Formats: sequence, C-alpha cells, structure tokens
Amino acid sequence: MLDVGDVAPEFELPNQHGDAVRRSAFEGQRLVIYFYPRANTDGCTTEARAFNDALPQFDERDTHVIGISDDPVDDLESFAAEYDLEFDLLSDELGEVATLYESYGEKQLFGNTFDGVFRNTYVVGPDGLIEAVYEGVTPEGHAEEVLEGLGEQSAKRTL
Repeated sequence: MLDVGDVAPEFELPNQHGDAVRRSAFEGQRLVIYFYPRANTDGCTTEARAFNDALPQFDERDTHVIGISDDPVDDLESFAAEYDLEFDLLSDELGEVATLYESYGEKQLFGNTFDGVFRNTYVVGPDGLIEAVYEGVTPEGHAEEVLEGLGEQSAKRTL
C-alpha cells in the first residue's frame, strides 16, 4: 500500500460520461479516491450510495469523491444513472491506475483466481500527498469512517 505522506500518483481516466478526469485537477482541494471491484454488485452499490448520500458533508470539508473500478464506461454510466450518483466514477479497464495505487491484483472467488480491483480508499490532501489510507474496507459504514477521519485530520491541522 502507498503510505501517508507519499505523493498520490497522477492519472487520467474517463468518467461515466466519457470525460477525462485527472487527479491533478483537484490540487488545492482534498480528494477521496475509493477503489471498488464491480458496479451494480451489492457491496459496491452500498458503498457508492453511502458516498453519494454523504456528498454534502464532504462538500463542507472541501473534499471531492471519486470511485474507480475496472468496469467499462457504459457500465459506469448505467450504474450512476440507476442510483443517481452525483460524483465521478472512473473506468480503469486495464487496472493500470489501481495498480499504481496498489489496489489491483490476484483475487479468488468461488475457487477461481483472477485479477481485479481491491476495495481500498485513499484521501489525498490539497498538496497532492496521501493523508489517509484505508485497506480492505467494508462497504457498510465506510463513507462515515472516511468523514470521521477527515474530521480528525482537521483537528490535527488546527492544533
């Protein structure tokens, strides 16, 4: 895993509308990057909806949220539309960005081995440095966990 204090790797990926999104476009603001395995599965839907519901609290903290999976753009477009998701979902079909963020690799499911996205989250600070790392997260309650962590980060900066 990348560590707190590391420079967040730069990337450019298409969102659910096919528009290019770059990590560096968020410099000067905080960015939550969450990696998830597959759109329209139970856990990923729970996680996406929780982040979406919490967007006002993230906005209050000048923090943007993006989700990254290896789903194609068309799948992300229908996923975002079905659940009225108001943040960018990025398509990393080859897993190249997830690999840069140490969130892609060999997985096992029902006895089958395959490459896929790990459920990890990074908080990138306004300076482009990683402020927090969440590895192997549980979808239920994760958005709230990240919000709590942002509150702790703010408290540390004001002391």
